[in-house]
Amino acid sequence: MTKFSIPEGLIMPAEWEKQESTWIAWPHNKNDWPNKFDLVPNVFAEIIFHISQDQTVNILIENNSLKKKATAILKNFKVNFLNIKFTLCKTNRVWLRDSFPIFVKNNKNKKFLINWDFNSWAKYKNFEKDNNIINKIEKTLKLNSISPIFNKRKIVLEGGAIDVNGKGVLITTEECLLSRVQQRNPGLKKNDYEKLFNEYFGIEKVLWLKKGIVGDDTHGHVDDLARFVSEKKIFLAYERNRRDANYKILRNNLKIIKKINNFKKFKIIKIPMPAAKYIEGTRVPATYLNFYIANKIVLVPTFKDNNDKIVLKIFKKHFKNRKIIPIDCSILIWGFGAIHCLTQQEPK
Repeated sequence: MTKFSIPEGLIMPAEWEKQESTWIAWPHNKNDWPNKFDLVPNVFAEIIFHISQDQTVNILIENNSLKKKATAILKNFKVNFLNIKFTLCKTNRVWLRDSFPIFVKNNKNKKFLINWDFNSWAKYKNFEKDNNIINKIEKTLKLNSISPIFNKRKIVLEGGAIDVNGKGVLITTEECLLSRVQQRNPGLKKNDYEKLFNEYFGIEKVLWLKKGIVGDDTHGHVDDLARFVSEKKIFLAYERNRRDANYKILRNNLKIIKKINNFKKFKIIKIPMPAAKYIEGTRVPATYLNFYIANKIVLVPTFKDNNDKIVLKIFKKHFKNRKIIPIDCSILIWGFGAIHCLTQQEPK
């Protein structure tokens, strides 16, 4: 951790702003996809193929042996190797949205790394490698990192817990940041988080939703249910089936956002949920909101569901300058994450 005074004017760019690269970790932990891991690398390869057509994809890889295997798979997918960079870096899991540092810029357009603490969602005991990714990235990119501290304690925060519009507004959930069930930072209240978001992300307004979707074992990550797609437009997950466990949760979030939005500052676009998905008897957090915006494309998770085509049409309507590419996440979601969870954008 590099020690220096916190730069003035820090801001977290929106995902749709120009990107230098996308960071991804190659899958290796078979426990994250019990009985189905062999199908997972191909999904990663498909994602990397599409992104690499136009921009750099930085891939964290466990060792040179796995690099050879990954390279062979990527060759089968005809990725653009001119845009592929491997970085040897040990990880426990591949969900870089949460374990990777977050890129911010200061008012002179200089990049910094925000190194939030990572405790593996208070779910796994082995997360030391993930929490040390920052050390490798600092050296690789030669960037200074900043570790947010509150009351002499390092702050836990995952990238999937927040979403920003790049113009001072952030959206999150109370369940994730304030819940005692899986509390990240005991004692921190809304106003404490808002001060931190202001200092490190340049946030002036926080939109607090209540709960996340059923099956999300992170307890309320917002990138499964509400995403900015432009400065003043929000995609919001919506469930029409009254018998579904998500029905009341998502209706309540819609009511909250409407109340916050009483002056119509934001346009709310309702995104239907896929039907409930179960794998080996366990409900998984299938949602179309776990998409990733790259420079010229948007990768949208699909689930062999009747709503796939409906949702893709909505995306095409609102992302007219980007190509919409569906990625079948029917197997990937068995790891309780999808496209957004495994990616982290580096701004230009």
